[in-house]
Amino acid sequence: MNQLKTQRYVALDVLRGMTVAGMIMVNNPGTWGHIFSPLRHAPWSGCTPTDLVFPFFLFCVGVALAFSFAKYGDTLNAASSKKLIKRGILIFIVGLALNMFPFYPTSVNSEMTFWQNYVNWLDHLRIFGVLQRIALCYILGGFLALLLKKPKKILIGIIFLTFLHWIILMIFGSEPGWSTLAGNIAGKIDISLLGENHVYKGYGIPFDPEGLLGVISGSATVLLGYYIGQMIRHTEHKIDAVAKLYTTALICLGLGLVWSIWLPINKPMWTGSYVLYAGGWAIMMLAFFIYFIDVKGKEKPFTPFKAMGMNPLFAFVMAGIFAKTFGRIIKWKYMDATEDGTLVEKTMSASRWFYENCCVSIFGDNEYASLMYALIYVAIFVAMAMFLYRKKIIIKL
Repeated sequence: MNQLKTQRYVALDVLRGMTVAGMIMVNNPGTWGHIFSPLRHAPWSGCTPTDLVFPFFLFCVGVALAFSFAKYGDTLNAASSKKLIKRGILIFIVGLALNMFPFYPTSVNSEMTFWQNYVNWLDHLRIFGVLQRIALCYILGGFLALLLKKPKKILIGIIFLTFLHWIILMIFGSEPGWSTLAGNIAGKIDISLLGENHVYKGYGIPFDPEGLLGVISGSATVLLGYYIGQMIRHTEHKIDAVAKLYTTALICLGLGLVWSIWLPINKPMWTGSYVLYAGGWAIMMLAFFIYFIDVKGKEKPFTPFKAMGMNPLFAFVMAGIFAKTFGRIIKWKYMDATEDGTLVEKTMSASRWFYENCCVSIFGDNEYASLMYALIYVAIFVAMAMFLYRKKIIIKL
């Protein structure tokens, strides 16, 4: 029995690594003006392949919990509680530090003093983010998983969290509708707690897709991963685990689509239907990799993703640091002529220079050039992960 509880599934590392590679790719196109539609998030409700990347990672967090907490007897005790809180806080701090990097304003107002620019920058710092959502869901989902323990109770926990989230959205939503960008309560909660200046504004109005309310349903994604982790951990033959996973995946996909009739599949709000729909795809992909890697032994072609999956958060953080360094810090001014021959001063970043002189020169300024840049960016961090893998270095957050 102990052997079953501790056997390792290489497929989990591969799925996690492929997910991180996907996160890096969709976050770093050559230009946001030219992106293939599958590599864009849905404008609001709906689900593209890009919208599946983040829930895949939270799902993997839950699956990994089922294996890593076996040494604590799957019990909520002082040791397991300490690990959950300590690691969750560390991940949150790293996420906030990534938002702050390079820890000074890269765009300044020349009419303001350095201190005024710095205070203004701090006053507009975004608090939440991807790592912060992972941290909070890791803590809440982990505590609930170890508290509930049994599979049936964990399923009840998933139902409770997703329905609680749905009820809050419906009761406290406002015009023009509880499930709309302007009317949902999730954004208003973050604004009331943090203020508009500290909330993401990429949707045109202050609304953070990694805000506080979504931690409730996001934790359900972690619980779903934990449930699946327990399932495969206690299944003696891996081929039997594959059959169970495919069945569960189809059930989740079906329930998610049916539920979407009343509750839209929506990543920014992280709705319950989205939890099931995205979870269904994650389970299906895990089953696919378990079959080919752990059952059939076809591990070698997936080694780069396995390497990435063994240092996932480190790779994600480094990708964010590199993006800011070459996109905002390393830049220079130059003179360029307009159509009428007038010379104007412009600014060029290192990343923009590379995109224009490497990718655009081959394909032109279009989706193919933008994708080429993203793939090169991913390749850099896959190479870094492979180096760490060969040196047997695992950097844990």
